Amino acid sequence: MLIEVLQAKIHNVRLTQTELNYTGSITIDESLLDAAGLIPNQKAMIVNNNNGERFETYIIRGERDSGIIGLNGAAARKGQVGDILIIMTFAHVDVEEAKMHTPCNLFPDRNNKLI
Repeated sequence: MLIEVLQAKIHNVRLTQTELNYTGSITIDESLLDAAGLIPNQKAMIVNNNNGERFETYIIRGERDSGIIGLNGAAARKGQVGDILIIMTFAHVDVEEAKMHTPCNLFPDRNNKLI
């Protein structure tokens, strides 16, 4: 049996841009992707602490060390620049592996840079 567990969490990043005229996704600074072990096109759950929105989309790579966190397409309507987001991904693992699993938790600074 497989269960779903938290793979990684990028906690309290600041939304830096929205782009409604895009096919959809969340753009994340490549440095944060690497540190969290995430990859482009991976599904992510986004929580907006400012308005309570919770939604899923997929990841696209943003410019390394830019601090970019961007909501694109329909997701752009789920937040405003300056909002604080939590980005989470999940993995399916067997029960025994889940007991030993430790998710990657990142806590970037106010400029979305690794501390």
